[in-house]
Amino acid sequence: MAKSSRPAKRGGSPIFTGVLIGLAVGAILAVGVALWATGNNPFKAAAPGPAPHTAPVSNESAKPETAPSFDFYKVLPNESADALPATPPSAAAAAPKYYLQAGAFQNAADADNLKAQLALLGMEAVIQTSNQGDRGIFHRVRVGPFLAMDEVNRTRSLLAQNNIAATLVRDEPNKQETP
Repeated sequence: MAKSSRPAKRGGSPIFTGVLIGLAVGAILAVGVALWATGNNPFKAAAPGPAPHTAPVSNESAKPETAPSFDFYKVLPNESADALPATPPSAAAAAPKYYLQAGAFQNAADADNLKAQLALLGMEAVIQTSNQGDRGIFHRVRVGPFLAMDEVNRTRSLLAQNNIAATLVRDEPNKQETP
């Protein structure tokens, strides 16, 4: 038998070698760009800082510094008690608000239709959805809030002219205890 005169193949694939070299060069470039972008230079010699100052130790300097004390009433600006309001501002907010309920529907599409009809009249309405237990879910269409009864009467007359019956609903704010 004759032996083949081909030399044995050593090394590896030139494609694999090229990929490894490309990865190594890419990694080195990525680290270099990252260091350049952040301004960090690990090869820069650190500038020598000032030598630590050694002072003679005395008993007075060994005492820890006391933290400043603050008095709450001294920190506040100087305002007299006359500048504070005599009554809480919630007295004006405790006034009842009035709404006109234009309808209550079990079908949400009917409530949306009435809201759109009110929008064409120039009134902004809100749909409130509530679960009434045995009776099901109701979608209430309300116009408001109104703070004065004259506004309520004007809006109610406009609704009546357009054949929309409205019911007055009074919303009392929650009474909370004052400290």
